[in-house]
Amino acid sequence: MLCDLWVKIMTAKTVLIVYAHQSVGSFNAAVKTAAVDELKKQGCRVLVSDLYEVKFKATATEDDITGAVKNPEHFCYGNETMLAWQEERLASDIVDEHKKLKEADLVIFQFPMYWFSVPAIMKGWMDRVLTLGFAYTLEKRYSEGIFRDKKAMLSFTTGSHETMFSSNGINGDMNVTLWPIQNGVLNYCGFQVLAPQIFWAPTHLSPEAREGLLEGWRTRLQGLLNEAPLAFPPADIFDKGKGFQLKPEVREKQADSPFGLTVGHHLEKPLPPQSQMKAGV
Repeated sequence: MLCDLWVKIMTAKTVLIVYAHQSVGSFNAAVKTAAVDELKKQGCRVLVSDLYEVKFKATATEDDITGAVKNPEHFCYGNETMLAWQEERLASDIVDEHKKLKEADLVIFQFPMYWFSVPAIMKGWMDRVLTLGFAYTLEKRYSEGIFRDKKAMLSFTTGSHETMFSSNGINGDMNVTLWPIQNGVLNYCGFQVLAPQIFWAPTHLSPEAREGLLEGWRTRLQGLLNEAPLAFPPADIFDKGKGFQLKPEVREKQADSPFGLTVGHHLEKPLPPQSQMKAGV
């Protein structure tokens, strides 16, 4: 029995929830609580970084480094924090988040969408915690990234209805909105990016409808760790010697496709539908 317990402990997955909402009574709080409860039922170890609760510092400054900086005349945050990370001189709140991130098999970012992106406090977490050297290097990024054995996903609420985030809607295609975060942050660091969990305009719904959304989330969480990630192009199809442009043979293969390769690599063609919203499309 002790051996079985030890095996369960050693094989249990660790999930980090990076959470950004000011109110414990919010729908985002309910979504976060549902995730914590459901994942723990599955035997997962769940860590939560409640950014507002701990008053997480959003600004990337010299205060993130203890001791003298290398070049005070021209402070370069990326280079200075990489050196501080190597020398164990980063601020304690960054070190704490590094520890959680290293332990995590899956990272869930839970937030209300602000101005088509994450709240400033969460962007600050990305700016400060995804430190150069620790989270990425010029040699280790995208499919060759440092976190390629980890998964990550966005789970968020919107203020606008789903129809408004369509290709014909006033806000534009949500796939385009998600590209900078899912590709430019998560995929860039090597994460396997799971399809986002989007709660469309919950403030406009009845309590019963909101509970239905939570139940759908709980159901998804039961198989979340086994989901296939979204598709992103591997780094080796870009020619490093020619400014990281798509290799000619890749462009030739795409010539007969009705769609571009991705939202970002659209090749002046229609965007591949739902490629930032669903796996396998």
